[in-house]
Amino acid sequence: MKIYLDKILVPIMLLGCLIAYSQKDEDGNSQQKSNIQTYTPSKLLKKGQWDIKFFNGLYTQTKQTLEGSEKVDIPRQTFFTNTTEIYTGVSNSSRINVGFVFQVRANTYNGAKTLEAFKFEDNETDARSGLTTIAPSIRVQPFANIGNFSFTSSFLIPVFKDVATAPYLDKRSYFWETKFFYDKTFGNNKWQLFTEADLGFNFGEKRASANASEDNIGERFANNSMVVPLSVFLSYFPSDKSTVFVNAQQSFFIGYDNPDANGNNFSQNYTALGFGGKYQLTKALNVEVSYNNFVRGHSFQGLGETYSLGLRALF
Repeated sequence: MKIYLDKILVPIMLLGCLIAYSQKDEDGNSQQKSNIQTYTPSKLLKKGQWDIKFFNGLYTQTKQTLEGSEKVDIPRQTFFTNTTEIYTGVSNSSRINVGFVFQVRANTYNGAKTLEAFKFEDNETDARSGLTTIAPSIRVQPFANIGNFSFTSSFLIPVFKDVATAPYLDKRSYFWETKFFYDKTFGNNKWQLFTEADLGFNFGEKRASANASEDNIGERFANNSMVVPLSVFLSYFPSDKSTVFVNAQQSFFIGYDNPDANGNNFSQNYTALGFGGKYQLTKALNVEVSYNNFVRGHSFQGLGETYSLGLRALF
């Protein structure tokens, strides 16, 4: 559990240290206005502002589909992902932000209980954990007259050790991902519709080209492929400091390698539905909780549930 404290709770302490500072404005006065409605993912930061997001997702499954859409039972598998994002505004027009993203993962297999993922064990049988990817990232608002449309582009670099005999930890891919955001507030500022369209490309060595005695072939299944998740969120604001939402996502994973050239040529898709809420704890810090259920899938897609907890500091 010491490893868990080191890797997961230290960033929370960092966020806590920011609260006292960011509760004051430039004159040292307390600020009361909430950021939940103002700073949606579509909205960029002003020059000199900072945005730190610490998001944790725990996905667990006991069912998956076969090559088609037939469901089968499997021993429980659990995948924990911590994603930390740090951005700052760099343009006077508030239309360009730059940042850095990194991910820590912990997976368990063979029927291990869900919360055992938090032990952060790493062995060659039923558990794997570690820092997996780092990424430079940029956010852009391309049109000055459309302030609620923006995109974020990141290039994820795998940094974890390649272990041939170990269970799956993460994709062994260089991953270029661009997310497009748009939101619309209506109903006397009580409702908001938020949409997201992602376009991602996985690059890397073909699975068939890897050395099975030295490389983890299972982590190369996604190389030379494209992923297209489409998401929509409908939010209601009971107050300026809180919101509840429902969401839906349809995602397509498309392998474009030529199978005759020993490419991966692997494709799958899924549909997920969920709900959640956010609350503004202070001017600096808000908390988010959510739940998602993978209600259908095709081609070895897991049919599990994701429980998420996020903290965001804006100052």
